Amino acid sequence: MKRIYKTLSTILIVIFSTEFIFAAEVNLYTSRHYDTDDALYQEFTNETGIKVNVISGKGKALMQRIRSEGMNSPADVFITVDAANLWKLQKDGLFQTLSSKKIINTIPKNLRGPENQWVAIAKRARVIFYDPMKISKIQIRNLSYEDLSDSKWKGKIAIRSSNNVYNQSLVASLISNHGVEETENWAKQFVSNFSRKPQGNDRAQIIAVANGETEIAIANSYYIGLMLSGKKGQKQKKAAEKVSMHFPSQSGRGTHINISGAGVLKNAPNSLNASKFIEFLISNKAQKHIIDNTYEYSVLSDVKPNQIMSQFGTDFKEDQTSVSEYGEFNPEAVRLMDRAGWK
Repeated sequence: MKRIYKTLSTILIVIFSTEFIFAAEVNLYTSRHYDTDDALYQEFTNETGIKVNVISGKGKALMQRIRSEGMNSPADVFITVDAANLWKLQKDGLFQTLSSKKIINTIPKNLRGPENQWVAIAKRARVIFYDPMKISKIQIRNLSYEDLSDSKWKGKIAIRSSNNVYNQSLVASLISNHGVEETENWAKQFVSNFSRKPQGNDRAQIIAVANGETEIAIANSYYIGLMLSGKKGQKQKKAAEKVSMHFPSQSGRGTHINISGAGVLKNAPNSLNASKFIEFLISNKAQKHIIDNTYEYSVLSDVKPNQIMSQFGTDFKEDQTSVSEYGEFNPEAVRLMDRAGWK
């Protein structure tokens, strides 16, 4: 009898040990491309004992991988940029509702997906960069996105192509606030003010301003931080030093805000660890790490911007449009941009 009890005890120990081993991990699929994120994941492991297994790649490729893997996907957490991408994956039924009250109580409603299936872990503003030698602060002080359709900006605006999701989300936010017809009229006039055919990434737009190829450009805020930090080389640092940054629509609804966001996958094998991981990412310590290394803005009001970004302002008015609407209106935004001739 003692031998039987001993055998059963051994079996139970093995079972519980095996479950613990398998449970002490979280599988992350991420399209964020910051090397400094690895140090953040290691800190999570140090604090919790939960290992972070990282699969990184381009957002669209990872989203397709999750779809293809289906119920057999090992992914617990998906992190990507732009709310529209998160919305698309939710539409496919691949996220689960977040159960953590800590997450829901921390992240504002406008920075969460429908049914709380994904949340922001960092914010970025889509701002205007301008040549201070050609445009004065008085000229640009109250400039809004809507104002960029005015003929006085003809031949003076640079922006990347319409197939870029950052621009699609900006247009989707305008549709949310003004409707399709008004936004389309704006877009046609806006496109007619381009100084060149849309080309390059966001940093290329800032460089165009610095090189005198255009007077203003639209790009995400954190790119100027990356350039000024020297992480993109001395040539881009010098270019960034020649431009100024403006937060649009300060006398209206505020500057367009988008996100880096995260959600727990529907078939996550380690959903509890996944929730703990997202809770960690929105903690003060993790938020400070993120904003100091990526130059994004924190989702926490008490975590101030990195020193480089603070020089441009820390109390600008943010558009409170729900970021989930960028996904909802994305198809209409794409069609509208095409009709407006935005290449």
